[in-house]
Amino acid sequence: MSTRENYSPTAVIPSDARADVARFVIGIAEKTSAILSDERTSAILSDKKTPVILSERSESKDPYTCPRSHPARSARENTPPLCHPEPASRANISPICHPERSARSAFPSRLFCGTGGRAAEGSAVSSQWRKIFVVALLCLLTALAPAQQITPWNKIQAPPLPAFTPPQPTRVQLSNGMVIFLQPDHELPLITATARIRGGSISEPANKTGLTDLYGEVWRTGGTKTKTGDQMDDFLEAHAAKIETDNQSDSTSISLDCLKNDFDAVFAMYLDLLHSPEFRDDKLQLSKAQMYTLIARRNDDVGSIVHRQSLIIAFGKDNPYSRVPEYATVAAVTRQDLLNWHQQYVYPNNIVFGITGDFDPTAMEAKLRQAFESWQKGPAAQTPDIKFTEPKPGIYFVRKADVNQSSINLLDLGIERSNPDYFAVTVMNEVFGGGFSSRLFNKLRSEKGLAYDVGGGVGSGWDHPGLTNFEMQTKSATTVEGIQGLDDEIDDLMKNPATPEELKRAKDDILNSFIFRFDTPEKVLREKMAYEFYHYPLDFLERYRTEVEKVTADDVARVAHKYVHKDRLAVLVVGNDAEFGKGLSTLGPVQNIDITIPPPPPGLMGERGPGEP
Repeated sequence: MSTRENYSPTAVIPSDARADVARFVIGIAEKTSAILSDERTSAILSDKKTPVILSERSESKDPYTCPRSHPARSARENTPPLCHPEPASRANISPICHPERSARSAFPSRLFCGTGGRAAEGSAVSSQWRKIFVVALLCLLTALAPAQQITPWNKIQAPPLPAFTPPQPTRVQLSNGMVIFLQPDHELPLITATARIRGGSISEPANKTGLTDLYGEVWRTGGTKTKTGDQMDDFLEAHAAKIETDNQSDSTSISLDCLKNDFDAVFAMYLDLLHSPEFRDDKLQLSKAQMYTLIARRNDDVGSIVHRQSLIIAFGKDNPYSRVPEYATVAAVTRQDLLNWHQQYVYPNNIVFGITGDFDPTAMEAKLRQAFESWQKGPAAQTPDIKFTEPKPGIYFVRKADVNQSSINLLDLGIERSNPDYFAVTVMNEVFGGGFSSRLFNKLRSEKGLAYDVGGGVGSGWDHPGLTNFEMQTKSATTVEGIQGLDDEIDDLMKNPATPEELKRAKDDILNSFIFRFDTPEKVLREKMAYEFYHYPLDFLERYRTEVEKVTADDVARVAHKYVHKDRLAVLVVGNDAEFGKGLSTLGPVQNIDITIPPPPPGLMGERGPGEP
């Protein structure tokens, strides 16, 4: 037993002796605690010359309460008695005692008033001695306790995850085709509701790109036929409530958030905006001016450039998912366009409505039926037929001279979530580029030091191919090495399938984080609404865990070969080529991308420059 690892105090102290020593130490502790609690001992420990005795004439025995006066000080200053005269006189306010401030002070006993402060000081010091003694006692008893075998962290067996049983919303379909989900949640006296309406930016005309952005903004700010947007603001702010509108690529939405007791009033305003928006022209012009500012500044941020150009390269410039608003397309939108859009898409049979909060589901269902059942259905929203083609392989470069690092993205088309391989792809993504334990992170950042950030995988969309993207950021001088590093790791993924340790860790990471994505009734409701909107099975959420657990190493290897093709990847680089250690041309032909913003139509901006107020 010469080594520290093998040493154990229990090996040299018999069990009977240990018990005797423990009883002896406990007895010492009891006697010492009694001595330390004595008031005279407290005074000695607090370094006082004589024991402290509380004055019986003091009006308060509580050390946190100041006596009413300091006669000597009051006589000298000819002022009313103060507990804290200097701070009070500086602030020119009525003198008061601040026990909370005193308690927070680094030297609380010096701020307490009267004899009680001295008692508190002695008590505080003796308390500290008692704490020190107790800690020392616990250390000794721990040493005398029977030795236990400590399991290494990587050998600890985690218990199986409990069954995943999220709260299920009630689905109701009205006779006009509107689908309603009700999700009671009585934790707080709040109610939140959202109507998601089919029809989004992918359905707007190409020459009016930005129409739904303006629609999603002016729908709310333009108010209704009976109330302006500003009047709505005043009402909602007075009730701590919100009504908001928004737009996405395939839908628009209108939502509310309010206190339970204000629901009827807020819901009435919500219905008024849903049925009778006004789209006032002054708010439309304001929203256009804001969009002009965004267009003028869209090249300021590297992330904005990367996102925009990645979609253009992967999906194609003319694909509705990658179209970008320009000055001319925004200027072409009129108030009548917004009214026409509303009249074309906002019908009950195009809506999925979800509500959660503190309500009785039966009473709420009756209220919603009364509000929506009589609404006549309209033409069904048509989803545009969009063609997706694989991106052209090659190196695409965007020059940005004011940065000192490069953003690198390897791009391709992904898959849809309805693909049977979705769950295996999810695990493969986690193994290869999903987090701190992924191959990309460990190799390119931890081992080679090439990346500030690295990761990615095969993307998935609800009803269209997602974006496959392996991305990293590296200093300018190592741009070429970073691209080569990503290529090497893709080659390694093809040759070396996931190990049992990698597979287990990836599945654990996915499943352990999965629960936090759906840890509230509102999050579950949003997910169920998405399944309804995209025509997925409503039990897709409950199946997720089972399907992930079934994924094998062979599945990961199969989908890696099926969906990751290095020779088909388009490489996008945004950076400052003047600082590259090696030229991009060493990797092959380079296509330079011009991100110059097309100028506004003549007379659009007047005397102002783009983005100026």
